[in-house]
Amino acid sequence: MTPDNLTRSFDCVIVGGGHGGSQTAAALRQSGFTGSIALIGAEPEVPYDRPSLSKDYLAGKKTFDRMHLRPQDFWGAREVELLLGRHVRAVDPTARTVMTDRGESFSYGQLVWAAGGDPRRLSCPGSDLAGVFYIRSKADCDALIDVLPDAQRMVIIGGGYVGLEAAAVFREIGKDVTLVEALDRVLARVAGEPISRFYENEHRARGVDIRLNSNVASLEGANDRVSSVVLASGEAIAADIVVVGIGIIPSVDPLIAAGANGANGVDVDQFCRTSLPNIYCVGDCARLENGPGIRIESVQNATDQATTAAKAICGQFKEYDATPWFWSNQYDLKMQTVGLNYGFDSLVTRGDPASRSFSVIYLKDGAVLALDCINSPRDYVQGRKLVDSAAMIDPAALADTSRHLKEIDLVTS
Repeated sequence: MTPDNLTRSFDCVIVGGGHGGSQTAAALRQSGFTGSIALIGAEPEVPYDRPSLSKDYLAGKKTFDRMHLRPQDFWGAREVELLLGRHVRAVDPTARTVMTDRGESFSYGQLVWAAGGDPRRLSCPGSDLAGVFYIRSKADCDALIDVLPDAQRMVIIGGGYVGLEAAAVFREIGKDVTLVEALDRVLARVAGEPISRFYENEHRARGVDIRLNSNVASLEGANDRVSSVVLASGEAIAADIVVVGIGIIPSVDPLIAAGANGANGVDVDQFCRTSLPNIYCVGDCARLENGPGIRIESVQNATDQATTAAKAICGQFKEYDATPWFWSNQYDLKMQTVGLNYGFDSLVTRGDPASRSFSVIYLKDGAVLALDCINSPRDYVQGRKLVDSAAMIDPAALADTSRHLKEIDLVTS
């Protein structure tokens, strides 16, 4: 074993053990990379499917062994060394080294940063009480699962996908659920109002108490354990457990400290290269310089950017231009999204939300930007073509469910 204070060298070091990091390693080998590869992961587990944490894993519908992204023998067979349970604390782009919290130093020929993000923490008084949980890692989820049997009153702070998915799980196992959202609707940052109102109605119909326009002032507790959530209005909501889902903070401090350009993530070009030589960034923590200049938090984005970076490292330069897609499972509802609705100026509701199978189509200057499809897989599949081509279609035709989207495209484009 190499002592911690000696530098080990790898042709490529990957920081991050999620979808982006694991796909980078796989894509490097698929692209013919024959050098040495090390994957440094903060968690002790081999790479696994994190989005399942707030869905099937929390609900007990999927065991952890079914969440591994690759078979157990994959890493050894492809000569990828897993260095798990480590946090990279510093990057020296001149010496081409990374340093971990164990005091280790690893040198690299190429570095791929795929560290994702950490949960955004509550900052109000009482936020450090026991019984406050975040869902970002297996350890987070396991700690929550351990105390669920003895808890009945659940308060969720944040009306995004993680919060709504957790609410659905808790209601299905018979817990009392209150969801607190600071804005005037759930999913306000990512979806149009018809989608927000639909999910609010669905959750309320199942007994979730949704509080909109509600800010958290503090958490109160007894014996150092949370007992209530106090709103800015002064109302106290009793809580045995508080689950917080208010977004993530991209894990990029070492790269920014090393001189990488970025704000709310690290800026990358069309090949996922950062402003630092021989350093790439992919996934949740990468901010696309082109287009809307945003980070995209999705499995698709992480894996597609990883492939782009791996191919560029191998001299196969193909610009990242994938169409983003996302999904969310809540109760018996499957929502599938294709495209990005940022900047939309109008939308079309296709189908009747009361039927629990419909789509919302987002437009900008008449062109299709994105679709949110709820229990409507056909619209999702056929809508991708409209997004890819920025199709210009009469809104009335889009709303006409007597014709499939592919037929509308052929008739009107």
